[in-house]
Amino acid sequence: MEFINSFRPIIDKNSKILILGSMPGVQSLANQQYYAHPRNHFWNILFNLFDLPLSNEYTERIKLLHDKGIALWDVLESCTREGSLDSKIKHENANDFHALFKEYPNIRAVLFNGGKAYTAFKKHVGLDFNNLEFIQLPSTSPANTMNFEEKLIKWSFIKKYF
Repeated sequence: MEFINSFRPIIDKNSKILILGSMPGVQSLANQQYYAHPRNHFWNILFNLFDLPLSNEYTERIKLLHDKGIALWDVLESCTREGSLDSKIKHENANDFHALFKEYPNIRAVLFNGGKAYTAFKKHVGLDFNNLEFIQLPSTSPANTMNFEEKLIKWSFIKKYF
């Protein structure tokens, strides 16, 4: 089992919402792109929420994030994991969120893409940030058997910030 590392955050000074996954999956790591697995619902959900046609171009996907003030990162900086399942994650090391929130004070909400992201953040970082709202949303992973329409309804919570 090898150590794997997450990506740098996609964030700028205008970011108001931070969406956190646990750790990129095998396909995302191979492509060096967040949520690269074609059956992951993440990008389809975001484009749907803003009534935009889904783009398969990664640069367009990143542009959507910047245009809407959405930042993207992972709770874990590194870990060991066989395959892509969160349940296989071991030897967790969290990213430095205290530094991130200090550098990007406009972040108002942290949305967790699934239970593992939430529990890892709570364990390694904690939820004691007075100016932030923390919301756990269903995982967009194909491993989560909830159908797309249900995920979309739950993720529509994002619209509260726009």
